[in-house]
Amino acid sequence: MKRRVLQARERLGASSISALQERVLHDPAEFAQLLQYLTVPVSEMFRDPAYFPALRQQVVPVLRTYPSIKVWVAGCSTGEEPYSLAILLQEEGLLERTILYATDINHASLDKARQGIFNLDSMRAFTRNYRAAGGVRSFSDYYTAAYGGALFDKSLRDSITFADHSLATDSVFSETQLVSCRNVLIYFNRKLQDRALGLFHESLSHRGYLGIGTKETLDFSGYADRFETVSRPQRIYRKAAR
Repeated sequence: MKRRVLQARERLGASSISALQERVLHDPAEFAQLLQYLTVPVSEMFRDPAYFPALRQQVVPVLRTYPSIKVWVAGCSTGEEPYSLAILLQEEGLLERTILYATDINHASLDKARQGIFNLDSMRAFTRNYRAAGGVRSFSDYYTAAYGGALFDKSLRDSITFADHSLATDSVFSETQLVSCRNVLIYFNRKLQDRALGLFHESLSHRGYLGIGTKETLDFSGYADRFETVSRPQRIYRKAAR
């Protein structure tokens, strides 16, 4: 954090951290710029590929029983995770009756995610992940390549609602059947982790599912007894029946 603040001070031309603080407190545009240095907008499609076959095998069969499905991707960064889930749901025949909510606090990341354009150089790694994740088609079927970029299909983009939401300050906005928040909680202290888990628990419908990152756990949290483990290796949990 100290390194990033000092980098922001230098890049934004502030004479001191106090001067940077003064600007951020009084100018929303300065805060938006500072946020680019303090958040970590780095992800990839089908990250930790084994997570997705686990969803197909243990979560999708239950999602099929719902007439309509809502999925919340919290901390979506530049959109790799929600687009990955949209592809999975399309292959499982569920995308047409699914609304994906993808939220983040970083407006620049959200703007990039809405465009659905990724660097063409990333497609090779994304394709490897997709294959390892159990993809059933050619990954290139989902995007159009041009001018060094890859534009993902309109059907995928239209299925995702991107919105500004803070796990630290905002409340639940919809009932969902699946919450995917991976590699976000590792940046939170215990108090903020419990607040986020509380939001997920409140958002999930009866017996809804929660997926978190492989380096994260519900053990020792204030919500450990409110979820049942579905896949410990892939960190997939189910809201406990009460």
